[in-house]
Amino acid sequence: MSAEPSPQAARPRSRPQPPQEHRPLRARAAAAFASGAPALGAYAAVRLFGLVVLQVAASAAGKDAFHLLAERWDSIWYQRVAEHGYGYTVTLPDGGIHSDLAFFPLLPALERGIAEATPLGLAGAGLLVAWLAGLLAAWGIFAVGARLYGRRAGVVLAALWGVYPTAFVQSMAYTETLFTALAAWSLYAVLTRRWIVAGALCVLAGLTRPSAAALIAALAITAAVTLVREYRAGATDGIVRRNGRMLAGVAIAPLGWLGYVVFVAVREGSPFAYFDVQAQWGNSIDGGAALAAFILGLPLPGALGLCAALAGLGRLVYLCVRQRQPLPVLVYGIAVVVISLIGSGYFGSRPRLMMPAFPLLLPPAVALLRLRSTARTATVLAVLAAASAGYGAWTLLGSGPP
Repeated sequence: MSAEPSPQAARPRSRPQPPQEHRPLRARAAAAFASGAPALGAYAAVRLFGLVVLQVAASAAGKDAFHLLAERWDSIWYQRVAEHGYGYTVTLPDGGIHSDLAFFPLLPALERGIAEATPLGLAGAGLLVAWLAGLLAAWGIFAVGARLYGRRAGVVLAALWGVYPTAFVQSMAYTETLFTALAAWSLYAVLTRRWIVAGALCVLAGLTRPSAAALIAALAITAAVTLVREYRAGATDGIVRRNGRMLAGVAIAPLGWLGYVVFVAVREGSPFAYFDVQAQWGNSIDGGAALAAFILGLPLPGALGLCAALAGLGRLVYLCVRQRQPLPVLVYGIAVVVISLIGSGYFGSRPRLMMPAFPLLLPPAVALLRLRSTARTATVLAVLAAASAGYGAWTLLGSGPP
């Protein structure tokens, strides 16, 4: 007489799942998208709310929201490059010259390609790039935050980036979302030791914005520290061979930025032509002298308020250091802030220039998780979204550039 099978024996055995890195690329991409879906949803919700507020405000003011987002300020320069290539200059009343060589080529190239392949015009193509890149940026920001502090932190981090005070620029035909997407995924590639991918994304970032110098520095410093630690630990045998992919990634990282600088130098016949072009736009490096002069020229209440804001920024940087963020993330965030503050450019653009420094939002994201209530966290994010949307509508309905 045979024995009854045990319940454990009756259950079918589940097949062991292959390691993540051995799963097919399509399966890994699907799993990554499913993991990041809440972050994408939260980001899309706050940005859509901002667009709705802008549409209502623009309609009340008798203005066209599409024009406000796609056909003003830097957007026009990018579209002109997309349509005609480089070579356009404007002579200012004071004799100064603004050249379109100040604008990096990746966004115009994408605008031109989309406009030629779809019914969209250049303005619509610029918005499409910005909005899709915004989602990719939110996904990459989530990926970095989730790897460091868990999925909930990643979701909150992506949402906080979407309610940044100048987040309305993320909905404009500007380069902020495209650059941030490339930077976030490049940092994630470094964190997961995919150095060739990190370097390739850095190349594209270098064709997007001059602030790619911050990303290049993050990769280079991280690699240098890694080599020094190995050397001090006595692991000198085969140190180059072991770190070959890291060294290759760092080597290619600056090629996009350097390539464009060389292009401008050859076109203009001067090795420092790119820096001369930027200086004509008032974007030279002065170590913060212009910022100090701007503060000193304000009325006392305004100067005190701005100093308080800068102190708050310094506090965020301190919290990032205290949080012991991984070296590439920390260097990137601080470098973006420094680059934004030491230039002589238009003061009103500095908050926008700092927007790609999403690691600054990691301490607030972790702090929000301590509320231990999804409802409370959502309430805080909703209040921030309303403030960001209102400020964005007010700014876009004004006359000055962000």
